Amino acid sequence: MTKSPIDHLIKPVSKFIQLEYTSGVVLLAGVLIAILWVNSPFADSYHHLWEIKFSLGFDNEVLNHPLHLWINDGLMAVFFFVIGLELKREFLAGELSSIKKAALPMVAAVGGMLVPAAIYTLLNHGSDAAHGWGIPMATDIAFALALLSIAGKHVPSSVKVFLSALAVADDLGAVLVIAFFYSADLHTQPLLIAGIFLLALVLGNALGIRHSAFYLILGFGVWVGFLLSGVHATIAGVLVAFTIPARTRVNETLYADRLRELSYEFEEEIPNCSTLTTPRQHETIERIKKLSLAAQTPLQKIEHTLHPWVAFLIMPVFALANSGIVIGSNFFSALLNPVSLGVVSGLVIGKFIGVLFFTWIMIKTRLADFPQSATWRHMFGVAALAGIGFTMSLFVSALAFDSAAMIEQAKYGILLASLMAGIIGTLILKQSAKPIEQ
Repeated sequence: MTKSPIDHLIKPVSKFIQLEYTSGVVLLAGVLIAILWVNSPFADSYHHLWEIKFSLGFDNEVLNHPLHLWINDGLMAVFFFVIGLELKREFLAGELSSIKKAALPMVAAVGGMLVPAAIYTLLNHGSDAAHGWGIPMATDIAFALALLSIAGKHVPSSVKVFLSALAVADDLGAVLVIAFFYSADLHTQPLLIAGIFLLALVLGNALGIRHSAFYLILGFGVWVGFLLSGVHATIAGVLVAFTIPARTRVNETLYADRLRELSYEFEEEIPNCSTLTTPRQHETIERIKKLSLAAQTPLQKIEHTLHPWVAFLIMPVFALANSGIVIGSNFFSALLNPVSLGVVSGLVIGKFIGVLFFTWIMIKTRLADFPQSATWRHMFGVAALAGIGFTMSLFVSALAFDSAAMIEQAKYGILLASLMAGIIGTLILKQSAKPIEQ
């Protein structure tokens, strides 16, 4: 295949994007830019940017919100939509597709949510800050997997699979927590309208409608209904994702046989000694396109299309908009408050204990199998990395508190905890080349 000059220019960028840890690097860049910006002489411009108002609507029905809310309720709905697609895929044919496969990461994830929440509640019981118990429950899959990749090639693939499944199960738990505990007062009429749109999506799936536009347009209606109802709009993303078809029109055998036939037809056509294809070759190419579309599931197609946008645009923009933490000479003294201490203790200590202890119970009771080729040292490292709760923790903190001071305290804790968990987990995994006895 002949490569054009532009292919050679973008090759390094494409190679970088394909690296496992790239999304974590880009996300980290967003965090660093936000911190540097808000601690620079241009700090006012940082705050003013996110308060710029944008309107969407017609006639008297207008949504008029600041940019910060459009990011947290709009762009993050797309993030949760992709999470929903991942969850559905994992439940159908992935690491959560059977009880045997799902048991260990699911139970480990439950432990990694309950223990941090309990520690935070213990430190903030009876205060206004108690509502933030959901903040240390989350694991940031992008950062965690990025550091796991950086930790070295000696880490078995089963460990990566375990951490991925744990993070996916953790995301499911976070979605449920947001839906049941961090939604505002309900307004039934918009919620009913959203339900009608959702029902139409379910019927569309049952009738065999596969066009992505159908699901995205009606999905937008579900999102608006949730936005106006009081249930957090990001939940709409997950619900819409579960309505996306996950079936192919042709099976693997039929696809392979038909593809061979079409390839033979293309090869047999006499070339026209030109850079252009012949009319028959062009027709064959179009038939191959249609056949390939029929062999794809809409779920995987949409997930594959949206994943780069989420990894390299939505999550970094969210980090940029929500990571503006002022770091002054009193940074560490500013951490001496129940909110920050609860978040740090929950993520660094609670996650480690919860994931590890619940994993140990499952292994010792023989309710689940130990990940192949892994050691307990690998599990120590994964349990530590689970304490990186950055993206989802920031998101929940904005829902948990109305007080700007408490949100700032939560951000301090999230930043420090994620940094500590990342360093500890990476160091443990770096030392795991020499296995220890299980």
